Amino acid sequence: MTDTAKRIAALKKEQNAVILAHTYTHPEVQDLADFVGDSYGLSKKAASADGYDTIIFAGVRFMAETAKILSPEKRVLLPVLEAGCPMAGMIDEFKLLNFKSQYPDAAVVCYVNSDVRTKALSDVCVTSSNAVKIVRKIDEKRILFVPDRHLGSYVAEQVPEKEIICWNGFCPVHDAVKAADVMETKKLFPGAVVLMHPECPAETRKTADLILSTGQMEELVKEKKYRQYIIVTESGITYPLSKADRSAEFIELTTASLHCVNMKRIMPGHILESLELGIHEIDVPENTAKKARIALEKMLELAK
Repeated sequence: MTDTAKRIAALKKEQNAVILAHTYTHPEVQDLADFVGDSYGLSKKAASADGYDTIIFAGVRFMAETAKILSPEKRVLLPVLEAGCPMAGMIDEFKLLNFKSQYPDAAVVCYVNSDVRTKALSDVCVTSSNAVKIVRKIDEKRILFVPDRHLGSYVAEQVPEKEIICWNGFCPVHDAVKAADVMETKKLFPGAVVLMHPECPAETRKTADLILSTGQMEELVKEKKYRQYIIVTESGITYPLSKADRSAEFIELTTASLHCVNMKRIMPGHILESLELGIHEIDVPENTAKKARIALEKMLELAK
């Protein structure tokens, strides 16, 4: 254990803190965490963080905001305050209000990759692992899906009985992946199973064997059905996948690099500094948090 890791462990004990980390962060950050997961898994952990006084969220800002909304009595620290999400910035409360005014009979389904004010104006939040399930369950036949057009189009493919109108947002990392990138890698590894995140464009998704959230990818790999995988999502996921099945081979695209700059900002030193100085505490105005909490708690209920 490094000196930094030892100091973090000591401060965690002193402050009764828990570290949550997203699967897209650096391996050394994931190794420091008490729980590593995707957005849905992290949301559930944040909602059930009983027994802790502080949550250190090694992820991007919307994730730390979600943790604060679901555990308002906890102190939530974001190690790197500048770690944002470009997709979340592609819509705001004013744009959403205008969007809603055009379709007054529609329900607003909000991808969790959004800021707290967007969530507060939404009927229910979703993650990539539960979006299809939740859209099937809600009563409304017309859905405004914000902000990710690619996840929204994937849901529309799976739930054709509903009209899904997508906002024109996207994850720059996944949006940049082309079908040709996947096909080039498949030529080199013809026996590999292609696991792809639904944030990829529709044409690119046609080259996948399975469309899965990062958490679902890990669950599949734990079953040890296959020996070789081509992973089409942010590169950080290969670390937990390799631990889930140490005998399997995990291949990244040969012609495209999938790195989230914001997730990769977070280093162990930032976690230590955040604990030592108590800096970058996340706060959400209660009126906004109350409305956003309804959408998040509805997600947790409908995803069961």
